[in-house]
Amino acid sequence: MFVAGQGNDVIAKQLRVSVRSVQRWRRTWEHEGPHGLRSTGPASRPALREALFAVLEQELAKGPVAHGWPDQTWTLARIKTLTGRRFHKSFTLSGIAKMLRRHGFSHQVPARRALERDEDKVTGWVKETWPQAKAPRRRSEPGSASRTRPDAH
Repeated sequence: MFVAGQGNDVIAKQLRVSVRSVQRWRRTWEHEGPHGLRSTGPASRPALREALFAVLEQELAKGPVAHGWPDQTWTLARIKTLTGRRFHKSFTLSGIAKMLRRHGFSHQVPARRALERDEDKVTGWVKETWPQAKAPRRRSEPGSASRTRPDAH
């Protein structure tokens, strides 16, 4: 765009950025060439260095019960509390989610089953009781859209 001689306002409109940004980019391009416009990576450092994230992984592997929660479910709020206690750092819930995703963690919901559940009884209920309780299927023949004439064809 700079090589083609387009004006700053035209470039800004095409890229949907401010004219001031285009002016800054043009100055850099004139002094350093195209290599000066390359990205230098993220503007900020990671919230947790790799060594600290490895410690966080070890803490997560211990499970929530080891950290005082009553069940084995990790939530973003619990991980936020854990990082605050362990590393004295405060994160937003979305920041924790992004950090975990960057390190290969995924959102998972555990299958919850009652300890007292009897699989044989459940299977018998599904086969015997459920077919009688569920609503009958609709007829396959065409019906009427009219509410006043149910048998109109």
